[in-house]
Amino acid sequence: MGRYVGSVCRLCRREGEKLFLKGERCYTHRCAIERRAYAPGQHGQNKRMKLSNFGLQLREKQKVKRIYGLYEKQFRNYFNKAASSKGVTGHVLLQFLERRLDNVIYQCGFATSRREARQIVGHGYVYLNDHVVNIPSCQIKENDEISIRFKKKGEKAVSDNIEGSKNRTAPAWLTVDAPHFKAKVNRLPSREDIGYPVNEQLIVELYSM
Repeated sequence: MGRYVGSVCRLCRREGEKLFLKGERCYTHRCAIERRAYAPGQHGQNKRMKLSNFGLQLREKQKVKRIYGLYEKQFRNYFNKAASSKGVTGHVLLQFLERRLDNVIYQCGFATSRREARQIVGHGYVYLNDHVVNIPSCQIKENDEISIRFKKKGEKAVSDNIEGSKNRTAPAWLTVDAPHFKAKVNRLPSREDIGYPVNEQLIVELYSM
């Protein structure tokens, strides 16, 4: 599976808002949006044209994809799965994305970004119900217990991440024991638990065309 290796700050500038892809830097004056609040490229400072309905739908989809660090095929698979599940398609889609293991590690404060959380999972530090899991897309379930266990190194980096994530609070559906690098899933996330601005109905409309 390929991965994006370019500047993530360009992605925030393209969407015109903070997606918090750079960890602690996003909370400082060095954030790209704070310094250059316009789209990247030589024409980025030109006045933006009014978007059509399709343009609004596309931008919303791109924003959510970039927040969770997914490619189109992955994202489309989540949508198809949500569309075939019970409940409101848009809400179920966001729930699937929130239940990704890398997102849970980020929400717990063990990583300062979802990209970093993906690395922690891939390195085999994360245990789900006492079994090592190195698949970032693994879907957590209610009452799952998550812990981070270190090998020869890694503890200082995660401790620094916890310190750097103090300006974020874990969502109500998670109970975090940061000093012992543990967390528990109290319940599945609901639509109200998603704090960033996203209009999931636009994504549903886009894929339903």
